[in-house]
Amino acid sequence: MPHPLPSGPEQRPIATVDIVIVTLSEGALRLGLQRRDREPHKGELALIGGYVRPEEDGDIEASARRILADKGRLTGLYLEQLRSFGGPSRDPRGWSISIAYLALVPEATLRAAETRGAPPFELIDPDRCPRLPFDHGRIIAAALQRLRSKASYSTLPAFLLGSQFTLPELKSVYETVMGTPLNDSAFRRKLMEMHILEEVEAKAAATAERKRPAQLYRLAKETLTEFDRTV
Repeated sequence: MPHPLPSGPEQRPIATVDIVIVTLSEGALRLGLQRRDREPHKGELALIGGYVRPEEDGDIEASARRILADKGRLTGLYLEQLRSFGGPSRDPRGWSISIAYLALVPEATLRAAETRGAPPFELIDPDRCPRLPFDHGRIIAAALQRLRSKASYSTLPAFLLGSQFTLPELKSVYETVMGTPLNDSAFRRKLMEMHILEEVEAKAAATAERKRPAQLYRLAKETLTEFDRTV
């Protein structure tokens, strides 16, 4: 037997997008959070996010990219949709749905965005993250799980680096994301066999740790590549 329709005015959920910004700072994963500039939870650290605007946004990813540009002065990032979060109690303003995204951002890109007028990004250790408003803690947990689970079979960790990098830098970021050391020669061999990297003409300058200039590489494809084996 069909249920009767609810009486009174129809309730429509609030539709938002929340974006988990992950960066690499001093060799460790960090969350890029901003302090909210309005109620609810004004002044508290939170994910960057905002309302979906049907009159402006062609789709949900367009909403995410608009919000990143407006609130973070960030464009051209790697974005991956995670999942939706919804319910009557996640937002004090009413029944809400949020589509969550993962964004991987080199730290230099975050700092450059601040020079263009973005509110400061506070880099927070995921293991020492304070209690966050709404259900942002659940969203962050889902984002980190996605990042770590895909790291071993895709180019996902490379998006935490700049457009050019050395092989030791790339190996280090894979180890950081995966939380495990990798064999140097095996890592290098697998990447070369999968043809996911291209050499660039420039070389990295010598350092105290590296006496000679090192070969620089870039991803052969600007989009995510998944492997048929683990690194």
